Amino acid sequence: MTISLASEKPFARGGNRLCYVHPDDSSLCIKVRRPDFTLADCRRKKGFPKNLKPLSSFDDNLEESRVMAALEARYGELVFRHVSRCFGFVDTDMGRGLVSELIRDDNGAISQTLKKVIWDEALTDDCRQAVAALGRFWQANLIPSRHLLLHNIVVQRNRQNRIYRLVVIDGLGSPGLIPMHFFPAAVQRKKVEKKVATMHGRIEMLLGQRHEAEFPGYHGLLLHDGSSSQ
Repeated sequence: MTISLASEKPFARGGNRLCYVHPDDSSLCIKVRRPDFTLADCRRKKGFPKNLKPLSSFDDNLEESRVMAALEARYGELVFRHVSRCFGFVDTDMGRGLVSELIRDDNGAISQTLKKVIWDEALTDDCRQAVAALGRFWQANLIPSRHLLLHNIVVQRNRQNRIYRLVVIDGLGSPGLIPMHFFPAAVQRKKVEKKVATMHGRIEMLLGQRHEAEFPGYHGLLLHDGSSSQ
């Protein structure tokens, strides 16, 4: 069965992909390639020697599926305390889509990104505590990731609007050619500590931008909340 998405409005837009609420299950999202940005376009953006790689290596859905399978095999249920789940592929009228867990607040709204929450509210006490908890989890378990970008982290709230969990939804996996778990534990720890420190640096930078009139960029903004009329 082919799932129809083309007539729907995505709730988020990334550099390479669009994200839609799954029409048959509101607890899931479907990520598809942006029709205006092909794999060939992705390759053209890269410099030498990355631009010599096959087109398939620039498919974010394939990469995310592979990374999530490896994380689940290595960490089991533990990793899903702060990482969204992945459920494989479906056919859509916009091409092959990757199905992932859609993180929602307890009131049913799609959870906002950490970037948007900090922009709107600064760094509240419960947000600060949630950021610290994510950092401790990342370092205690040596989770491999690329940069922990604030628009790739979502903030889950309870019905009292209190933050109780941060969830990383993208940017996972070892950034280099050699998987991180092949390195000695001390090297892994240093790499993870650097990622967490850089995340804190990005938070401080964003806090310093809050006096500006416009939200910096479009990454991290929801196009709709997935619960009210779209």
